[in-house]
Amino acid sequence: MTIAHRRERRPTDMTERDAEATAPCTDAARARLVTAYEACELADLARTAVPIGEHELNPDGTPRAPGAVLADAARVLAAAQRFLEAAVVFERVGGADWQLVGDVLDVSPRTARVRFAMSEAAFREELLPSEGTGSGGAAGEASSLRAHMVREPLETALDLDDWVLRHEDGDSDLGTAPVSGGLVQRDPRRRTGKPS
Repeated sequence: MTIAHRRERRPTDMTERDAEATAPCTDAARARLVTAYEACELADLARTAVPIGEHELNPDGTPRAPGAVLADAARVLAAAQRFLEAAVVFERVGGADWQLVGDVLDVSPRTARVRFAMSEAAFREELLPSEGTGSGGAAGEASSLRAHMVREPLETALDLDDWVLRHEDGDSDLGTAPVSGGLVQRDPRRRTGKPS
């Protein structure tokens, strides 16, 4: 279950801090929210793979449902890939060039560009005003959810605040707005360009 489906916010739930944060966020802040969301999804998927169910193993230690753990691992890997793609998009929107991306991932800049340019283009397209078109199916639903996150960053950030606070391990002082508190609002006098 995604965080967007976990909780509904009503306009009356908004605090003064929320109202201040309704100003448009920078594209980089929106990209960072998508990255945070993908990290949340990855963490939730990985967490479900940790427990060993009471009836998961036969008495001889073999799996009762062959392939189930492998399927879980494949879902975690796919989520990790989405997290990586979102992180690359965030870095690119923040001004990183393909050389930096390639260096961090230990690949050539060209390989990095070939691998991630479509993800960046899709994100930048999500920043454009909606025309109400969308594809169906799971891919369309995921794309629609990402577009919603990009267009409604405060709602996403507040949901992520709740998620982080529910999963807090007590080792750090996260405050009451560990995600939304870090959002950077767009300066209406400045327009950002696409990095090379």
